[in-house]
Amino acid sequence: MALRTRALIASGGAVLLGLAASGCGSPDPGDAPAEHRSFALDSGAGKTLTIDSSNTTLELVPADVRKVEVTRQIDGWVFAGTGPDPQWRMRDGTLTLRVKCKALISDCASRHQVKVPRGMAVVVKGRNGRVTASGFDTPLTLRNTNGEVTVRESSGPLELESNNGAVDAEGVSASSVSARSDNGGIRLAFTSVPDLVKTQSHNGSITIGLPSGSEKYAVSATAHNGGTSVDVPRGEDSPHVVEARSNNGRITVETVN
Repeated sequence: MALRTRALIASGGAVLLGLAASGCGSPDPGDAPAEHRSFALDSGAGKTLTIDSSNTTLELVPADVRKVEVTRQIDGWVFAGTGPDPQWRMRDGTLTLRVKCKALISDCASRHQVKVPRGMAVVVKGRNGRVTASGFDTPLTLRNTNGEVTVRESSGPLELESNNGAVDAEGVSASSVSARSDNGGIRLAFTSVPDLVKTQSHNGSITIGLPSGSEKYAVSATAHNGGTSVDVPRGEDSPHVVEARSNNGRITVETVN
């Protein structure tokens, strides 16, 4: 009897797990209620905002605001555990954004939009989620683990890095761009002639689109396991330097209109 009871309990537990896994749909933070909060900038932060994000999609935009304005949406479910458990706080110039789900089975998703006061540089240390930024004319340093890094229509210096995801920048007019990806492609599309472009991919292709015209570029492209194609005017003494290194992926440097 005891053995049979244990078997029934085990069977019932398996059924519950199956119901939990099949009875809950995929979370969609876009349908979740939006929460808003403002964070005053610390006096010691200067002109740089640091963001430490985890398990969320992060969207950055410059805005005519005096404080850092955050909107978050969170959706998900857990079985035999706790969550989603969101956290947001500002301390010593660092805005921390986290969402935790601790359970036997869980499916959680979230997104945060951060409005940054104009004129501030931004440093992001992200994990497990996409990071996007658009419209900045100040320096951006975006480093991410397990997620893409995407930049649009920005003119400030860029330092972009993804440990496991693509790096994609379009409409860029920055004079200096550094992009690195350990496992993902790199794509940069410029609207004005840059002075320095440095790219490195461990496992992924690199595509750099440069403005067409009379300017020449000092291009250095090396692919250890992949071809290279350089179709821009070249000059070894040019002040416009482009470096591309790929361990496993094709390199393309081309002109764009």
